[in-house]
Amino acid sequence: MTNGHVTLVGGGPGEWDLITVRGLRALEAADVILTDHLGPTNQLDQFLDLTGKEVIDVAKLPYKKQVAQERINELLVTHAQDGQCVVRLKGGDPYVFGRGFEELQACAAAGVPCSVVPGVTSATSVPAAAGVPVTQRGVTHSFTVVSGHLAPGDPRSLVDWDALGRVGGTIVVIMGVRQVRPITRALIDAGLPPSTPSTVIQDGETADQRQFRAALGDLADVMEQEGVTNPAVYVIGEVAGLEVLG
Repeated sequence: MTNGHVTLVGGGPGEWDLITVRGLRALEAADVILTDHLGPTNQLDQFLDLTGKEVIDVAKLPYKKQVAQERINELLVTHAQDGQCVVRLKGGDPYVFGRGFEELQACAAAGVPCSVVPGVTSATSVPAAAGVPVTQRGVTHSFTVVSGHLAPGDPRSLVDWDALGRVGGTIVVIMGVRQVRPITRALIDAGLPPSTPSTVIQDGETADQRQFRAALGDLADVMEQEGVTNPAVYVIGEVAGLEVLG
């Protein structure tokens, strides 16, 4: 059968209307939708007519349910080779810790056309929802986005936490709830003052959004006391202490 095609769509950080217009049009045209558990993926039936569409749950829940990436790649390729229009719907942006490029490579290896629709990443939009700019004139001219799913010192980690603690600017950590204590300890050991402002935002850009401010040295305790769970983003740096004047 003639090949179909795959579109990798970034769904944005939370409520469904944060998806791009192009992403929504791709969903409307899809025969098959492979979804994860973030962004608008659990709201599909609220904004999209699913008649005639097959929806497949391929969520990767942290430390819980996991659908192997190889299986996801197989589903994308197989459905496209059956002549179907396939959308891989992800939270945030497909290329920001979304493994989108791996899926693009799998499609290319199988001769399946694949395109990418960028999405609004939680790394900047979730702090914004909490009133935290990741950059601010006169305060910081840089920000670093880092995955916190591996603890500092883990041999699999590709993050230089010592350098990160010295570089300055804003640090945005995603997927870092479980490792918040070793992460904050590593940053302090690298020279970041324990008094550095920080903010954690859980379920950002949704009706369930919660946020808490703390000094860096207290962040792990506050997150534990407040029962912060994934998905959550925390921001470390002077911007996390800014107040709106008015």
